[in-house]
Amino acid sequence: MVVGIVAVLVGALVSPTLAGAHGDEALEATDIGVTETTITVTVVAAIEIPGFPGLFQGVHDGVDAWAEYINNSCKPANTCVAGREIVVKHADPKLSGDAARAAFRQACSDSFALIGTGVLLLQNFDDITQCADQAGAITGLPDFAVVLTEPNEICSGVSFAVNPAALHCDTLDSPTKTYTVSAGPAEYYVKKFGKDLKGAMLFPADSASAKSSQVPIFRALGELGIENVYEEDVSALAQQSAYTSVVAAMRDAGVTYARSGLAFDSTVKMRTEAASQGIDMTVWDCSLQCYDEGLVAPENVDIVEGQYVYTPFLPFLGKNSEAKTNKMLRNFLKFTDKTDGFAIQGFSAGLFFGEAVAAATADSNNDLTRANLLEGAETVTEFDAGGMIVPTNVGGRESSGCFVLMQVRNGEFVRVHPKKKGTFDCKTEAQTIDVEAS
Repeated sequence: MVVGIVAVLVGALVSPTLAGAHGDEALEATDIGVTETTITVTVVAAIEIPGFPGLFQGVHDGVDAWAEYINNSCKPANTCVAGREIVVKHADPKLSGDAARAAFRQACSDSFALIGTGVLLLQNFDDITQCADQAGAITGLPDFAVVLTEPNEICSGVSFAVNPAALHCDTLDSPTKTYTVSAGPAEYYVKKFGKDLKGAMLFPADSASAKSSQVPIFRALGELGIENVYEEDVSALAQQSAYTSVVAAMRDAGVTYARSGLAFDSTVKMRTEAASQGIDMTVWDCSLQCYDEGLVAPENVDIVEGQYVYTPFLPFLGKNSEAKTNKMLRNFLKFTDKTDGFAIQGFSAGLFFGEAVAAATADSNNDLTRANLLEGAETVTEFDAGGMIVPTNVGGRESSGCFVLMQVRNGEFVRVHPKKKGTFDCKTEAQTIDVEAS
């Protein structure tokens, strides 16, 4: 599916404090996208794509909700982030690399930073790494992303994600790359169901980098006790009929654990076909992309019963929302009614931006430059969006091993582990694994 809002997080972040509040200091226009009164940011995230319209719409909604929260909650008005109001611009690159690059160039010329970035099928990120600031220096365009799959963005030096990518950038050019992935859910399944689980994984066929970001997850399963017996590349555009042979092959391989790394509709199609072939799976697994009301829509309820979904954020959908346990989660839900796993990450990316700004403007609100923002972001090493998401070293770009595991029961996402509301399982360290380039 992308920090606190101010210089210091107070308690559970009931309300934002003032980021770099410096009394009656006269504000100045300090960099591109920063005026005496406003900070302009841009969301570049794919929405209209063939086969899955609205893919990252939640990111846009989440960033808008964050901006509204900030602009309406600060007292005096509009002082949370370096004393200025947040202005959000939007761009939908769809599946076009050219459109994404054009959006980045536009943002370089009129916005202070990117928040909630989610682009697909683009390998060249020179437009953000070579972006010049107001003084003409090539500082790069700060990129507080939500969806990071492309190595050239992950390792750009200007990109930070609230859910960091698994790749270790120091191995980027090595034939054997190192990744860190969450091991907790797999350990839970093995403990509950035994070490004889046989795993199947569906990878996205439309993007080599998207697939490479997920391969380490499947490889780690094997080391944790879930034997890898079947894998398949499937297009995001694949129709229901394409899953007939895939599920048949899973059945023939004796698969008892299955997951798809594609959008949630792939999981629905896979499970629809499995039901038609009479396959009784021990574990149907999925990550945050399945935490979506679309998965449990009325037409899917019977099909997805028992589906496991693990996330790096607290539950907030349906009657099992945990908003009562977390004030920042209540803020998120208050300022948007369009919620999914990408929306909460977009909101959190905005909060991280706010905390990076606070670090950059510790001495003066007029220190707000892109260069200082990038330096400030690196110092935010313990970030949890007011307790909404798992504790993460975002500034150090390190993945977290913490998670919440839910299961679909009667059309609702029900917390199953850990059982206490408002908490995460952080007992299992993330798994580090080496993967040879294919």
